[in-house]
Amino acid sequence: MSRAFTREEDSENAIAGIGERPISQHRNLVTERGLAMIDAELAALRDDLGRAEKRADRERIALISRDLRYWTARRESAELSLPEPGSDLVRFGMGVTLEGDDGRKVHWKIVGEDEADPAKGTISHVSPMAMALFGKKVGEIAVVNGKEWEIVKLTAS
Repeated sequence: MSRAFTREEDSENAIAGIGERPISQHRNLVTERGLAMIDAELAALRDDLGRAEKRADRERIALISRDLRYWTARRESAELSLPEPGSDLVRFGMGVTLEGDDGRKVHWKIVGEDEADPAKGTISHVSPMAMALFGKKVGEIAVVNGKEWEIVKLTAS
């Protein structure tokens, strides 16, 4: 067996072993921005797939196809959820300003799993913080990992 044949075989095994991206078992709640993000991701992947097919790049085609399956499933299961205007309870899609017992304030927007990015101030609706906040009002306390956070402001944006 030649060395070239062995490398090609290894490459085929690598492609076959990429596996699927895991899909959350939670409801796929999304904001308007989250839905637009999914649509943009699908469009970009379709463009990438076309380019990979022109180059006959089998590994890239396999990776993009896997991601297309993931984002197609996420788009099909997406449930657009908008906060009720004027709601005084923490709900999905709302911004929540919290103050810790040390006086430090943080602001989180509760969003879908795929659009959550804590570094940018967004947390998933299934995160421990969001779960502790849901249904509470301004002035109430949420406890996460033993730390108390007072809800000081809600925004429906």
